[in-house]
Amino acid sequence: MLKCVLVAIAMAAASVQTVAASSFADAVSAYQRGDDATAFLLLRPLAEGGDATAQNDIGALYEQGRGTPQDYFEAVKWYRRAAEQGDAVAQYNLAVMYARGRGTIQDYGEAARWYRAAADQGDVTSQNNLGSIYYNGRGVVQDYVEALKWYRLAAYQGDAAAQFNLGAMYYNGYGVQKDYVEAVKWLRMAADQRYGKAENSLGLMYKNGEGVPQDIVQAYTWFTLAAAQGYADAVRNQRSIAYLLTSQQIADAARSALQLQGKK
Repeated sequence: MLKCVLVAIAMAAASVQTVAASSFADAVSAYQRGDDATAFLLLRPLAEGGDATAQNDIGALYEQGRGTPQDYFEAVKWYRRAAEQGDAVAQYNLAVMYARGRGTIQDYGEAARWYRAAADQGDVTSQNNLGSIYYNGRGVVQDYVEALKWYRLAAYQGDAAAQFNLGAMYYNGYGVQKDYVEAVKWLRMAADQRYGKAENSLGLMYKNGEGVPQDIVQAYTWFTLAAAQGYADAVRNQRSIAYLLTSQQIADAARSALQLQGKK
């Protein structure tokens, strides 16, 4: 997923000259009303003048083909110009382009480089993605401890995907001592954000009594939540334990699922 900052201009506009700020604000207004061509025309001179935010946004418009024909090569060019100025959003976008091989050869080493640059600035998605780079050993030597480090940083910032990944690391004992209780803790945080994989995994923990007392009704509740999001594994898991429950227990689980949904 690319990142575009056209919708958040206040701080960026305050950091440039009045005329440029006005042009940037006009570009944002055009973008928000769906006039991508005008947004592109207003951003282009700002980007050519060296404004990193405008450079990133021009890159995003090229990548999406909004206001201009889609051109991944141009997207990479503009992302790189902004990334080399230290723009964390552009660094993330450039990393994604390298990881996907869009507008450039696929190069996980370069993806890792730019994810790290953004992650070091606190970009939460880059931190999680860098964790996955180390977990899978793509472009870097596989290192579960390093993966755990980056997952943890993103998880503490509230990123649901990272919380799920961190829970999985504790469950499997990758880069850390296996700890089902800690796994449940992080899976629950992700599940509370309606992260389907975490809801399903939490259901399995309750089904098997891992890190929590075994509770088939609770398992069914979490499978129900994940299944409601179309998570196929959860549908199968739900069916696999339905025969163990009474109709009243199934009704109770459904009611609990609705209550948990209402808290989101």
